[in-house]
Amino acid sequence: MITIKLGDITKEDIDAIVNAANTGLLGGGGVDGAIHRAAGTSVLEECRKIGGCKTGEAVITNAGNLKAKRIIHTPGPVWQGGNNKEALLLTNCYQNSFALAKKYGLKTIAFPAISTGVYGYPIEEATQIAIGVAKKFEKDFQEIRFICFSNSDLRTYQRLFTQMNTDNKTDEHR
Repeated sequence: MITIKLGDITKEDIDAIVNAANTGLLGGGGVDGAIHRAAGTSVLEECRKIGGCKTGEAVITNAGNLKAKRIIHTPGPVWQGGNNKEALLLTNCYQNSFALAKKYGLKTIAFPAISTGVYGYPIEEATQIAIGVAKKFEKDFQEIRFICFSNSDLRTYQRLFTQMNTDNKTDEHR
């Protein structure tokens, strides 16, 4: 089941939340900073031991003070116009996060809109990638949540999710 809602990802009671991290894994602005602040120092200490993560890859840590059991950290690409493998790297963020969650036996997972904040990835394109990858992994999870920070992001996710479901049903009947 895929769920789309407005909310604060740090408050999700779920197996894993995904952090739109930077490659240093040391916190920062946006969702990354919010997750690190809410989770506490144990997550930062574990991230320091890991030492970093390349764009598109994913690592897993404890969740510190959060309700979630684990945090999957994945650095998304910085938008540079779309001709520098941004779509591939963003797709990898989602695929590698799902693969890591499966490896650890996690059945519920929540994602923010990776790379759409200060990294500047256009929300429409990012949402299509996020939902497209989630649909491929939907059978492996009890629930996949997309936690939107703003009403405009929520409307974009809802519209594209409905559109992509309609498109799939049309394809199945051809």
